Amino acid sequence: MATSILTELRDPRVKDVTVIGVEIDSDMRNAKVRVSVMGDEKQQALSLRGLQNSAGYLQSKIAARIDTRYTPRLTFKIDKGLNNAIEVSRILEGLRKETPPPSDDTTADASDEPS
Repeated sequence: MATSILTELRDPRVKDVTVIGVEIDSDMRNAKVRVSVMGDEKQQALSLRGLQNSAGYLQSKIAARIDTRYTPRLTFKIDKGLNNAIEVSRILEGLRKETPPPSDDTTADASDEPS
């Protein structure tokens, strides 16, 4: 499915999308596809709408590849995990630059001691 999203969807709203994971109900009737979209909230909402509009096409691609009684109905959800990790990294980097490194007094004390 991730390959189909990247190479076969012609919807201009769907761009910079990465499939993070898929959760399928035990009865195989529903699948929640978690995606990450690079860009601001507006771009994420646009891509999500494009994916939802393309769900039927993607379901037909899945039906052609798997032999099951039901083809899962796809729903798409934005996964904020990657964006949250990037934001935490950015904040930590900012803090690291603001805070001076601790002075290492233990090495100075060790050099003063006789051998």
